[in-house]
Amino acid sequence: MPLITLLTDFGTHDAYVGIMKGVMLAIDPSARFVDLTHDIPPQAVDVGALVLRSAVPYFPDGTVHLAVVDPGVGTGRAAVAVRTPRAWLVGPDNGLLAPATAALGGAQAVHALDNPAFQRQPVSHTFHGRDVFAPAAAHLAAGVPPHELGAARAGLVPSDLPPVEVTADAARGAVVHVDRFGNLLTNIDRGAVHAFRDQSLSVTVAEMVTAPLRATYGDIASGELVALWSSWDTIEIAVRDGNAAARLGVGRGAAVVARGG
Repeated sequence: MPLITLLTDFGTHDAYVGIMKGVMLAIDPSARFVDLTHDIPPQAVDVGALVLRSAVPYFPDGTVHLAVVDPGVGTGRAAVAVRTPRAWLVGPDNGLLAPATAALGGAQAVHALDNPAFQRQPVSHTFHGRDVFAPAAAHLAAGVPPHELGAARAGLVPSDLPPVEVTADAARGAVVHVDRFGNLLTNIDRGAVHAFRDQSLSVTVAEMVTAPLRATYGDIASGELVALWSSWDTIEIAVRDGNAAARLGVGRGAAVVARGG
């Protein structure tokens, strides 16, 4: 049975996600769904891109990953389906799909979703999740050849993630996501600290507080601040049994510096 994952910024207060599933089930009643999350901050394409990238490697080959964080809905931005060596990705071509595509081995083909025969008509200017992306995901999962959905395209729009500045003894990045526990997830990955990986690391947040890098939450006492390697394989700042975002009064965009010492 085909497997389709969903990631959106729609939340669960409204019926948007359920409607998308209804559209897909009308096309392929055998489809199975996994909700990755619908709590991406509104219009936060960069957060959606990171969360999607962190999730897609864990699914079976052949999965269709449907992602909709789409502040440009109804504009000239392209709607695409991307074939990778392991899976399909469907969504707006606004940077949302690029990191996940790389995590799945790169794009083998990219197709525009521009064939009206595989869209729900009339196409809304504000809900392409229902009228463009959901039908495309369901048809791909049901075995429709991608060239029938639309013309081939060259490449994807790259993700607009903040850069990490790397020097001989420091990596300077930023908080890119705050999870429900108040942990501060950064864009500083292991590659950024490669030059001083054998040294002890300390992490400074918003130029005001420094935390040691430890292996687990259990390596510190309750209530203490700590930095760890997150499940995204990037540096995370946390408070054991607490909320780092609330403790420090910071969120997305806060400066983070990892230093060797």
